[in-house]
Amino acid sequence: MRPSPDERTPEELLSFGVVNLDKPPGPSAHQVAGWMRDHAGQERAAHSGTLDPKVTGCLPTLLGTGVRLAQVFDDAVKEYVAVLELHGRTPTDLDSFVAEFEGDIYQKPPRKSAVARRLRVREIHDLAVIETGERRALLRVRCESGTYIRKLCHDIGLALGTGAHMGDLRRTATATFDDTTLATMHEFHDAVTEWREHGDETWLREVVQPAERVLRDVPRVTVAESAVPEIAEGAPVYAPGVLDSETSEKETFVACYAPNGSVVCIGTLVGDPAATSGPVVELERVLV
Repeated sequence: MRPSPDERTPEELLSFGVVNLDKPPGPSAHQVAGWMRDHAGQERAAHSGTLDPKVTGCLPTLLGTGVRLAQVFDDAVKEYVAVLELHGRTPTDLDSFVAEFEGDIYQKPPRKSAVARRLRVREIHDLAVIETGERRALLRVRCESGTYIRKLCHDIGLALGTGAHMGDLRRTATATFDDTTLATMHEFHDAVTEWREHGDETWLREVVQPAERVLRDVPRVTVAESAVPEIAEGAPVYAPGVLDSETSEKETFVACYAPNGSVVCIGTLVGDPAATSGPVVELERVLV
């Protein structure tokens, strides 16, 4: 069992941590994750969702065994700021046109995408015009994971009758991570170097957060320390080992913690946390 998140050494932090990375333009998300893996001295790293090479912004990146939490980002809501490059003058009623794209929309992935080009539904939670110019507009998009903003801009252009394409794109939020706490690749590099060469871990602790940060909005189940060894071997969480639970609703995705605040596993609530016997959580990933 890991120490409490606040009591981990720099090595332990890097081996089960997350960096809210400000992805730069140029490299792919996969290349960025590989560079961070190598500089952290870990065998693995995983990013929170593909960003094209030119796209910048919020790319939470998991280090070491923290990659076991990558699935938490699969259905995470994303937020972007995009430049809509219009092929004609910006209409005065652009806001009303854009509002029509809120809700469920149909999209087929672009030809260059890495997934099958099948028509699918994606939800646009919020779409707003922040600023306009003569032939361009700045849009804020809050949407379901897997939404293609480039395709959205193209479709808005078709609806306007002018045509349009996406210019610059920046991701401003992924799940509970946003652009208020971003760290650049240079900052990550310098923080790790400062610790390794001078023993100063202050900056490292600002840039790298315990991997539990990914689970901020996931309901918590607290299990007894005596139950951790069996869970580590893959056994379900049984009722006698449950100390507390933030939810009793079955089929809820939950994270199980030891009393010291260290996450033990993630899984699905299948039983009553207040029961005296029987399984309560079926495991999806063991994290110890």
